[in-house]
Amino acid sequence: MKFRVRPVRKLAGEAEVPGDKSVSHRAALLGALAEGVSEVQGFLEAEDCLRTITAVQALGAEVTRKGPGHYRIAGAGLRGLSEPGDVVDCGNSGTTARLLAGLLAGQPFWTLMTGDASLRRRPMGRIAEPLRTMGATIVGRAEGTRLPLAIRGTATPKAIDYATPVASAQIKSAVLLAGLGADGPVTVTEPAPSRDHSERMLRRFGARLETGERTVTLTPGPLRATSVVVPGDISSAAFLLVAGAIVGDARVTLHRVGVNPTRTGILDVLEAMGARIGRSQAADEGEPTASLTVTSGALRATEIGGARLIPRLIDEVPILAVAAAIAPGVTVVRDATELRVKESDRAAAIARELGKLGARIEERPDGMAITGGHPLRGAAVNSGGDHRMAMALAVAGLVAQGETLIEDVECVATSFPQFADIVNALAGAPAITVEA
Repeated sequence: MKFRVRPVRKLAGEAEVPGDKSVSHRAALLGALAEGVSEVQGFLEAEDCLRTITAVQALGAEVTRKGPGHYRIAGAGLRGLSEPGDVVDCGNSGTTARLLAGLLAGQPFWTLMTGDASLRRRPMGRIAEPLRTMGATIVGRAEGTRLPLAIRGTATPKAIDYATPVASAQIKSAVLLAGLGADGPVTVTEPAPSRDHSERMLRRFGARLETGERTVTLTPGPLRATSVVVPGDISSAAFLLVAGAIVGDARVTLHRVGVNPTRTGILDVLEAMGARIGRSQAADEGEPTASLTVTSGALRATEIGGARLIPRLIDEVPILAVAAAIAPGVTVVRDATELRVKESDRAAAIARELGKLGARIEERPDGMAITGGHPLRGAAVNSGGDHRMAMALAVAGLVAQGETLIEDVECVATSFPQFADIVNALAGAPAITVEA
């Protein structure tokens, strides 16, 4: 599948982005572990999150779709899940694989997990190490650090006090999920704060947690069913925010966007670049939300780095690179080695594919330097099967001279299936045409 992207002069209107991917995964997993029936609304019905739904169903949780984004999850409790009858396929979803590994570390049976070719290349050792310490048996490729993995958990994982090597919500979440049935309190300490969706969601399901700036301690115990309203995903909103900032005549409002402070690095950087973004606070049902309005204007270069910023925007670096390519001056992205182990090597992909459009990007071991202010021109590019690269390239195509043809865009369905439709509605014309 391909995107054929034509430049536009105007974007205007209002939209809602799909449900937050991180929150949706966690709602499904905790709903499966809870006692009772949970109702989840706003669930992201994209491939990655649907993989998590399929996984918990395979483990014995009863899941009923009541309507678009509305799911009823009858949990089995911490001890009520059962060994799946087949391999659990996580598709392209690293979050499914890593968080599910944490859940399985507390289940006394074998589960075999796999994923697509991209996910089988991604590292799992950071998850496997603490889970083995807690008593889980994990075997598989590359000494148990690559999918497929076979996991046999234990009914009572060992309590640990674990210092993560990097700030990673996935490592932290895996340990906390395993710790729900541990033989004592489980503590995770990070070198810098990472996103805290798991902590918020665990509290909503009745877990007992104590949190500090870089530390969280979970006291084991059962979860109780609850209702969850999933906010709009700021990582998806980022593409529309940057589009609104760089298209010549734009005013775009996005409603119900999740503005959890551990995720709003994208807003901090865009505002540092001079983007005009208005914010109107909305409801807070465990996760704060807001309506965000962006209007076009001149951008300027900035520096993106540091342990307190990068974890808050690591998924948004591809689209920020597009903004940097438009902004005069040199934008430096540093401290972002995690880009190398995402759905693709994003640092290399950004330099290579945006470079085909005329962006001037110097790839660096921990990021890149982008010399902006030079016109982009349409070209044939390839997402490499990475959904965020596909959408970032499409936004670049909206301001490039001539048409941009993007190959391998089926991956957009993993997080933002409505992306092309929303862009076209805001443009008032078919700016993005989907081709077989």
